[in-house]
Amino acid sequence: MKRLERMRKYSDKYILDACCGPRMFWFDKSNKNTVFMDNRTLEDTLCDGRTLSVNPDVIGDFRNIPFDDNTFKLVVFDPPHLIHAGENSWLAKKYGVLDINTWKKDLKQGFQECMRVLEDCGVLIFKWSDEQIKFGEILKAIDYKPLFGDKRGKTRWTVFMKEKEND
Repeated sequence: MKRLERMRKYSDKYILDACCGPRMFWFDKSNKNTVFMDNRTLEDTLCDGRTLSVNPDVIGDFRNIPFDDNTFKLVVFDPPHLIHAGENSWLAKKYGVLDINTWKKDLKQGFQECMRVLEDCGVLIFKWSDEQIKFGEILKAIDYKPLFGDKRGKTRWTVFMKEKEND
């Protein structure tokens, strides 16, 4: 879908989930105000018989978000947290996997893109699991400081705000 067509189609949406995956933390997995984006689609049955479905509205890469600057009021950024997982493992299917050699650059670029598509003073909610890469390493890799969030949990939820651009 061309950028202009995409902008028209989603012009009434003000939330972007930049790495929606199977939308596990969403109470309303079809929230009418949200554009769900991921770099993949997937339908699979997990070993316990549950269905895993990754079905985004928009196929896109968080390092190059296919929306114009200042489009959204809220961006949810829950990128893959893993650098080690078997290619066909349920972890890789459910969460995705970062490239072990480029994850710092990829996440920095992802933050830049999320901030680019946010309106001035827009809010970025970032979710991260400390399982394989510690949160402190993420903060060193990006150019942004969180406003507030969980400082001790294994899964971190943090809040960032886009600075108002100078006129």
